[in-house]
Amino acid sequence: MNKLGIIFFPAYDWAISPTHPEREERLLYTQDQVMEEGIFDIEGICEYKPLMANEEDIKWAHICIPDVRSRITESHLISAGGAMKAADLVLSKETEKAFAIVRPPGHHAMRMVHGARGFCNINIEAVMIEYLRNKYGNKRIAVIDTDCHHGDGTQDIYWHDRDTLFISLHQDGRTLYPGTGFIEEFGGPNAVGYTINIPLPPYTSDDGFLYVVDNLILPILEEYRPDIIINSAGQDNHYTDPITNMRFSAIGYAELNKRINPHIAVLEGGYSIEGALPYVNLGIILAMAGLDYGNIREPDYDPSKMKQSEEITRYIKDLCKIQLERWKNRDIIREGIIKNKKYIDRIRNIYYDTDGISEYQRERAYVCDECSGVLEIWSTSDAGFSVYAVVIPRNACDKCLERGLYFFEKADENSFDYVYLQDKRNGLFIRR
Repeated sequence: MNKLGIIFFPAYDWAISPTHPEREERLLYTQDQVMEEGIFDIEGICEYKPLMANEEDIKWAHICIPDVRSRITESHLISAGGAMKAADLVLSKETEKAFAIVRPPGHHAMRMVHGARGFCNINIEAVMIEYLRNKYGNKRIAVIDTDCHHGDGTQDIYWHDRDTLFISLHQDGRTLYPGTGFIEEFGGPNAVGYTINIPLPPYTSDDGFLYVVDNLILPILEEYRPDIIINSAGQDNHYTDPITNMRFSAIGYAELNKRINPHIAVLEGGYSIEGALPYVNLGIILAMAGLDYGNIREPDYDPSKMKQSEEITRYIKDLCKIQLERWKNRDIIREGIIKNKKYIDRIRNIYYDTDGISEYQRERAYVCDECSGVLEIWSTSDAGFSVYAVVIPRNACDKCLERGLYFFEKADENSFDYVYLQDKRNGLFIRR
């Protein structure tokens, strides 16, 4: 039914360690399965090579400390380029849908990058989103993150952006890294309600995930009406994953993908290299192509062992009611947050677990009814860097543009190692 482009990039030369869960075999078993099933013999399903992102592409999503090259490898540029290629295929209408099956992953990488977090150096979906907006215009985008871990990096980058609806369904942060993604995390002062978190209990099954899709995600998408839907397609909700505690199956993933109907899917996590990824990726491919996926079964799949408890079912139903009500009342909630305030500060301690770096960050968002608002960011890390950054959004009004440029010009360079300007409205990125 749909012409589908598939981009593979296993990153043979990149691994955190030879035995680390995030290694090239994650994709090689999928590649073998796709070839064995004859997927590329089906008319309308084609393989494409990734692009290679450049440093300018990275700068629109991130402020890398001290610079882009110090934080990434060539593999990261190609992984981001694979996502960019998926965007090109869909936005140019060469294909109707695209699936970037690439690594290294990216959804834990935040706006400021002092190092690697959760196996992620740069956020490949964010790089793709900024690329497609630079090339095709300011599209209204919904990101549905189905990774078992909360997509805290994507949330951070689009926390203030009403043009990017971020929805993450994940295992409850009280039970799993990164310990975030609660319902109170609802978006910045100028985008209240455009971050939706759905923290699910351990041992949630297909029924629970699909209930969330039908009763929360789809109603929100129907009202939001995005131009592009992106599935941040982590697969570590699978019942065989070694580092999570969920009971999602390959056919459940395929059905979820069919229902949210994304234009683009980008692989994120998933560490059951033989037991899950070949089957889940195959299910997503078939669902995106509009083909029958009803016969996909993992060798050890037993539906009787996948059922969730009645307690979990009740919890999920209550959670969906709460979040849907909050979405509907987002403007009222915003008024309560911004009342009589010119700006709102957000103070965080961020740990880069992969590199063992601790960051202290203060972010100041200026309240604006016309745009996403200008940001000031003060950041220090025990890697030895102290930085100040000004971020001017793509949709900045004249007042916020003027304010942001003033902050940057008046910054005391002697007080910081680096001072940055990320001016998306004018296409400027300056470090001094």
